[in-house]
Amino acid sequence: MPVPIPRQRVIPAVENGHDGGAAPRTDRPTGSPTDTTRDTAPGATTGPETEPATTTEQPTTEQTTTATPGAPRTTGAPDTGATSGPAAPTAAEAAEALARIAAGSAANPGSGPTSTALTLLVIEDDPAGSLNIPSLLDSAELTVRVRTARNLTEAERLLTDDVHCILLDLALPAPGPRPAEAEDGTEDELAVLRHVLRLAPRHAVLALTGAENSARGPEAVRVGAQDFLYRDELDGRLLSRAVRYAVERKRADHAQRQLTESRLRAQENARLERGLLPTPLLEGAPLRFAARYRPGRSRALLGGDFYDTVRTADGTVHAMIGDVCGHGPDEAALGVELRIAWRALTFAGLCGDQLLSTLQKVLENERPDDEIFATLCTVDISPDGRSAGLCLAGHPSPLIARQGHLAELLPYEDNGPALGLLPQARWPRRQVELGRSWSLMLYTDGLIEGRIGAGNQRLGQDGMVSLVRGLLDQGLRGDALLEAAMTEVRALNGGELTDDVAVLLLDRMVPTAPTVR
Repeated sequence: MPVPIPRQRVIPAVENGHDGGAAPRTDRPTGSPTDTTRDTAPGATTGPETEPATTTEQPTTEQTTTATPGAPRTTGAPDTGATSGPAAPTAAEAAEALARIAAGSAANPGSGPTSTALTLLVIEDDPAGSLNIPSLLDSAELTVRVRTARNLTEAERLLTDDVHCILLDLALPAPGPRPAEAEDGTEDELAVLRHVLRLAPRHAVLALTGAENSARGPEAVRVGAQDFLYRDELDGRLLSRAVRYAVERKRADHAQRQLTESRLRAQENARLERGLLPTPLLEGAPLRFAARYRPGRSRALLGGDFYDTVRTADGTVHAMIGDVCGHGPDEAALGVELRIAWRALTFAGLCGDQLLSTLQKVLENERPDDEIFATLCTVDISPDGRSAGLCLAGHPSPLIARQGHLAELLPYEDNGPALGLLPQARWPRRQVELGRSWSLMLYTDGLIEGRIGAGNQRLGQDGMVSLVRGLLDQGLRGDALLEAAMTEVRALNGGELTDDVAVLLLDRMVPTAPTVR
C-alpha cells in the first residue's frame, strides 16, 4: 500500500525575499537565466530583492502566492522602501522545515501533499500577458509556488522533483522540426501534450485550451492529462480545485499502478515458486510417497528447506531432505539449487560421501555469504526395499516405524558436519535394515524446535517420536499421518511455527501371507 507522505508546513517569509517553503534552486547551470522569486505573507509586504548582476533577461518567472482573501500581494518588481515582513525563523527551525519538505518531495516527486504548499509549472506562450496565474489564485484558499516557462525547453529545465502539477497550454507548437501527424495524415493537435507526458510521467498535468476547441480537452484527458480547463472560463476557485484534484488523482493512479504491479509480481513469484517445488519420480517403485511443506516466511511458498525423491534405473529409491540456515529468499534460492544439483548427481550415479562432497562445492560457490551452511540427510533404499544406506550431514536422523515395533530414530552416531562448515569433511554412509513393511519419515528441525505451551521447553526429537507413536496407534498412515502431526505440533506451539518445516514420508506395506492350517 502507498506510504503516507508527511504533511508539509509553510515556512514564514523571510526578509531577504527567498521562499521559505522550498530549498533554493542550485541546479541552474552557470550563466543561465535565473527565476525571479516573490514571497507574500498575509498582512505583510516584501522588501527589496537583489538581482544577479550577470542576468540581463528573465524568460521564466517563479512566484510564490499565498491565496488568502483580503491579503495583500506583490506582482512585478518589488516596491522600494516597503516595510519588512515577519521575523525570520531561526536557522534550526528553517533547516528542520526544509528537510521535512525536501524529504516529502524526494519520496514521491510531483505528488506531495496538497493542503498548504504546491508548486505549479505553467507552460504557455502568452506575450500579451492575458493569463495571470498568481492573480487568479488570489481568490483561492491555496498557497502555491508558480513557475512559468514559455516553451518546452525552458519547461524541461524547470521541471524538478518539487513540482506537483503542470498547467500546459495545448496551443503551444509541437516539438521537433515538423508537427507530428496522426494515422490519417492530419496534424496531431496533442503532440505537445504527448511530449510533456513523456517528459514528466510522474507529475500531474492539467491541459489548458480555448472554448472554441472544446473537443480537445476531453481528448487530452484520454491521452493522459488529469483534467482540462478552458482559458476563458478560468478563475481562482476553479484553478485551485483543478490543481488539487489533478495532484490527488495522479497520486491515486500511481498508488493503484504500484498495487497492480505488486499483485502481478506476487502472482509471478507464486507461479515460479510452485514450479520449483519437487515432483517425486517414483514410477515403478512399490512405495507410497507423502510430503508436507510450510515455509516460515509470510506469504511465501518456498523456504530454506528442500527435499526430493527419485528412482534410478537400477530400482534404487533415493530420498533426501535438507535445510539451509536462514529464512530469506536467498536461502530459498540456494535450497532449490542444492535440490536440483542433488537430483542431477544422483542420476549420474553418485552416492554417499562422493555426492555430499560435490554438493558442498556447489554450496560454497553459490552461497551469498561464507557463513551460510546447510544440513542434509540422504537415504538410498535398495531395490528389494529391505535395507538402505544413510548419510547425515549435521541433520536430524529419520524416524522409522517397522511393522510390529515402536517407532524410533535410525542410528545417528556417524553423523557428519553440515555442508559448508569444513572444507575437507567426510560423510560416512551407514547401512541400516528396514524390514519387510515400514514407514520412513524424514524431516527438518523446524518440526522439532516448536515450543510446548507457554514455556521455553521444545518438542525435541523424543517428543516428536512419542507424538508419531500415538498417531500410528490411531491407525493413521501416509498423508493423514503427516497432516495430523503438523496440526498437533502447531497446537503444542500455540500457533504457527516460525521456522521452515519440511516432512517427507515413504511407506512400504507388504501384505502378510495368510497362515495355512
